[in-house]
Amino acid sequence: MPCRFRLLLLSSALTLCLGTWVTCVRAMGHGTPDNMNWAGLLQNLLVVVHLRQIICGSVWFSIPEEQDSGILAGSLSKHFSPPYQLLTQEYLWMDKNTGNFYTTEQKMDREALCPEETKAEECIILHNAVVGPLGDLIQFPVIIEDINDNAPHFENSEIHLKVSEDVTVGTSFLLDDQAQDRDAGPNGELHYHLQDSDGVFSLKVAEHGSVLMLVVQTALDRETRDLYQIVLVATDCGSDSLSATATLIVTVTDVNDNCPSFSSDSPRSVTIPGDSPKNMLVAQVRATDPDLGPNAAIIYSLSPKVSERAKKLFSLDSLTGYIRLTQDLESDNSEELLLKVLASGHHCPPADTQVTVSVLPKANQELTVKIGFIVEHQNQTMVLLENQPPAALAVLELEGDSSFRDSSLAIEGEVPFTLSLQNGKYLLSTSKPLDYEMKSEHNISVVVHGRSSEGTVIAHFRYVIRVMVGDVNDNAPHFLQSHYELEVEENNRPGISLLRVSASDADSGYNGRVTYRLDKHTSTIFNIDPETGKLSVSASLDREQQGVHKLTVFAQDRGSPPLESVATVSIRVLDQNDNAPVFLTPHFIFFIPENVPPYAQVGGLRVTDPDEGENGNTELHVVNSSGPFVVDSTQGTLRTTTNLDRETEDRYELYLLASDHGHPVSFTSTARITIFVEDINDNQPKVILPSSNSSCLTVSPETIAGTIVTKIYAIDEDSGLNSEITYTVVVPEPAQNRSPFWVDSRSGNITITQQLLQKHLGMHHLFIVVRDGGKPAPLYTTVWVNLLVNESMEPCHLDRVPTWTGTSDLFHTPSKAPICEVEDTRSAQLILLLGLSMMLASTCLLVVTAVLYLKQRRRGLQQNKRGNIEENEIPLRITHKYYSDD
Repeated sequence: MPCRFRLLLLSSALTLCLGTWVTCVRAMGHGTPDNMNWAGLLQNLLVVVHLRQIICGSVWFSIPEEQDSGILAGSLSKHFSPPYQLLTQEYLWMDKNTGNFYTTEQKMDREALCPEETKAEECIILHNAVVGPLGDLIQFPVIIEDINDNAPHFENSEIHLKVSEDVTVGTSFLLDDQAQDRDAGPNGELHYHLQDSDGVFSLKVAEHGSVLMLVVQTALDRETRDLYQIVLVATDCGSDSLSATATLIVTVTDVNDNCPSFSSDSPRSVTIPGDSPKNMLVAQVRATDPDLGPNAAIIYSLSPKVSERAKKLFSLDSLTGYIRLTQDLESDNSEELLLKVLASGHHCPPADTQVTVSVLPKANQELTVKIGFIVEHQNQTMVLLENQPPAALAVLELEGDSSFRDSSLAIEGEVPFTLSLQNGKYLLSTSKPLDYEMKSEHNISVVVHGRSSEGTVIAHFRYVIRVMVGDVNDNAPHFLQSHYELEVEENNRPGISLLRVSASDADSGYNGRVTYRLDKHTSTIFNIDPETGKLSVSASLDREQQGVHKLTVFAQDRGSPPLESVATVSIRVLDQNDNAPVFLTPHFIFFIPENVPPYAQVGGLRVTDPDEGENGNTELHVVNSSGPFVVDSTQGTLRTTTNLDRETEDRYELYLLASDHGHPVSFTSTARITIFVEDINDNQPKVILPSSNSSCLTVSPETIAGTIVTKIYAIDEDSGLNSEITYTVVVPEPAQNRSPFWVDSRSGNITITQQLLQKHLGMHHLFIVVRDGGKPAPLYTTVWVNLLVNESMEPCHLDRVPTWTGTSDLFHTPSKAPICEVEDTRSAQLILLLGLSMMLASTCLLVVTAVLYLKQRRRGLQQNKRGNIEENEIPLRITHKYYSDD
């Protein structure tokens, strides 16, 4: 059986039981206002209020997000009767006649409406509507369904990973940088794959996609390939899937898996003259190791088997491999020395090579070199501008005794110059453009070798040629930092220095002289010294106006044409507590019904502080008030602390203090709050006149028709419709149209409607129902007006209060429509069976109550005989305080 149907059965049973109880009590004489009120209120409370909130709360709807306007989202017509009104129409609007509600121009973005529940929970938006002819307030949820409108997103476009080249195949590496997708369900589930991995790597996904690992598929070799750039693709599982990519950069790190070996260009034999000087470079051996860093470090040493003569004449640099003479040679004889050189690395056997050094006898006659300059020169020094293409510099010619033959010239060392033999002369040229910034002066060592005609004497000497390189403006200024960052507190002193930028220029003279300037769009409050690069600000900064300033600084040299470079400066303005909190309005006005429970929300208190951090963190307090209200600072709302009573206090005036947490001084501001307590119908009318149901008034039969003989006067402490009182005479069916008295429903005046006759003599009991105009159900009380038509005007007295013998239905307000209708006709038999059971129980209860009533009745009669008078008894005659028509 559905929950709603079961609740309706329960409500029907409770209504039947409570109705029987009220009827029994009233029939036995206890139908006083107090007894009738508690029974009626209890019946309405259980059946009308409680079941309505439970049963009608089961209505719900769902709609996909991002729908265009005008799409039907659901209808209340199956659950409630018209008319219909949706209280909030931000995302939905409702047809008041059909109950259909549709989407508006403002689309519902699930990820924006429910940012906390986008992955784990449903996105539910609660809507309130007023339905039915009585204006019942209901609340129903609308579930916003997800669509695939968000693509996956990698936080970083590049993911860097380092892998050692000796890693084992099958090893996995965790990838922390996974993609995120704001959608839910399959739309937010991600699948990954690799592109351009060349089969070297693969992906492994574990723990339902929460762990992503890169797996090595083949052996790595850094010396073959040290960098892999792979595309990592993330694709969601939506119907129209969306993708995102990130570049996975895998750097293969080195291990010591290679040993040194001598290169092919390492010298095998060298010839030196017999008069070579000390420290002369004889040769340089070179070994290589494909590894990197410390793994490629090589130590050179001479083999222990080298002769003592060679050890005495030569030294070997252990790091560079340079072989030099340890002393001056003065040798007139030829000789050959064998040097065995070892190259050692970490954990490797040494590699070896042999260098044969041939020592030639020193020459007894010198050759000379004649130089013919082609380019500009000063004092035997050639001058050449940098960046010039290769060109001829000079012509060199050997001159000497004719006894020397087979003479030759050669350039010693690695220099950007060449010698070429042409027709017995040597042409000196540059081999590449010269760079002033690399080297501004070159000393070219030209070595001369010669042999005498007898073939016994060898001549050998050096001739140094000097070349000066002229500078051109081929280097732009270079900033030490391309981006500067600094922090400055706001409200600074004008003119303070912020920082100093610095740029250098590798050129010389004016080409290397740097000046500074700011971009032309920079605010005029910032200035830079063109010579020193010192940046300053001429005005106070205001963080609330602009929190970050970004400047562009240009550095320009004075070359022709000038060259320049750019740097950026980011200035973050730090906050000071220089702003007081600001209320949305200086006077908040709220309306709240008097029946709200304690700690209910009265209204929102919006206050802002443009400062930052603790300086802008505000706290609210109620001051100068003892009213039942407190401020919830965390929510920014005003709440009640106790129950309210409009009849006691209908208006409250408060003052609100907002203070920030700034240091060293905290700023405050105040606002006024006015709270109007709205009335609800919580007070039933109170009859002032007559003061008692046993009061009695004598009316002369000679009184003319239309005369006002007395008046009913009642007050209601509520306001508005809740306090508008009407008076109605309730007459039993047998007594209808017999009474000569009429009561005005508005004024309460009791008038004689016809000439009093002999049949009218005697006591007339008028049973008056006094109702207010409250909604949805008015409150009422009853009073007896006792009139004695008698020729004698002596005061009349009643021994007991009259008893109402009519039906209780006369006191009920018009019936209301059912809260929620149940269409299941199969439940009729169950309802009848349950109703009969309740009637049987009510009959038993009636018997018990009758016994108790008889005992109470007997006790009441004894008390009346003693002359006890009911409370609140005052004379029936209207006093001048309330009425003065007489």
